[in-house]
Amino acid sequence: MINTMTYKNYSARIEYDDEDAILVGHISGIRDIVGFHAESVSELRMAFEQAVDDYLAACEQLGQSPDKPSNGKILLRVTPEIHRAALTYAELAGKSLNQWATEVLQNVLMGESLEQRHPEKHGSEFILHE
Repeated sequence: MINTMTYKNYSARIEYDDEDAILVGHISGIRDIVGFHAESVSELRMAFEQAVDDYLAACEQLGQSPDKPSNGKILLRVTPEIHRAALTYAELAGKSLNQWATEVLQNVLMGESLEQRHPEKHGSEFILHE
């Protein structure tokens, strides 16, 4: 399970540091490194929000644009065979390729494979023709 917090469209991955007995977070999805820590969840929430606010203020003070969290657009380059197979899966599911790919990515990120959700649509059922 991935533990996250979100504030002002920024997300942070949260981990526990057993050696120091603290919760540690790092803002995800940006190139800049922004971390924070605390001893309790409520303190961590405040530290995270302060870290985001400080990051945005520092960028403004330096005249730099802050890294933005992901905008939801993904450009993928795949082989024609993969593209064709994905279109087939999407069509059989009654979805657009974007809808299907979003569902597949979400399932993988939530730890659920395509085989677990649709075993009847996996395997040698699909035959790709050149």
